[in-house]
Amino acid sequence: MAKMVQPSADLIELADYVRDVMAAHITRATLAHGELTLETTRDQILTLLRKLRDDVQTQFISFIDLCGADYPGRDERFDVVYHLLSPKRNLRVRIKLTTDEETPVPSATGVFPGANWFEREAWDLYGIFFSGHPDLRRLLTDYGFEGHPLRKDFPLTGFVEVRYDDEVKRVAYEPVNLKQEFRNFDFLSPWEGTDYVLPGDEKAKQ
Repeated sequence: MAKMVQPSADLIELADYVRDVMAAHITRATLAHGELTLETTRDQILTLLRKLRDDVQTQFISFIDLCGADYPGRDERFDVVYHLLSPKRNLRVRIKLTTDEETPVPSATGVFPGANWFEREAWDLYGIFFSGHPDLRRLLTDYGFEGHPLRKDFPLTGFVEVRYDDEVKRVAYEPVNLKQEFRNFDFLSPWEGTDYVLPGDEKAKQ
């Protein structure tokens, strides 16, 4: 059984302070597993980030991470998750908001320049668009890549395969071509029994 992590007194104090002072910019503040999570909206994210950075009681001056999460069953399928660190207080905070495939999220690069590549990664892998980003282009996939590979509905095989064509001396893109169909090795499956007697089982009780 996992041990419950209790929030520190400093983190509880921080949560109470944020709920009081920044209530207009958050929809919920949650303490769970020894961590503070603030939920906000697209139109409030930049104001909240500035206040967390500049307020003398918080001083979250270090941008640690930004990532996406995909929940295809929701109308706003994506979570955009930010992580900040306050070296002064030795505390971390997580900020979350939701968005869909069409609605942009304001870029945090004007508040934290270090968000640049994190937002490019979220755009590349999830298709989350960040308005006002100075250079929003793919970061981890190739220039001609189709789709966003961390979306839950992205096919595991992808759409194209890449190889170096020695005849034309360049990288060639081709549709994915599976060399054989998937086969059902029923005698290797721990979940299904075979429809025949395995060698050595002839004397087993039926």
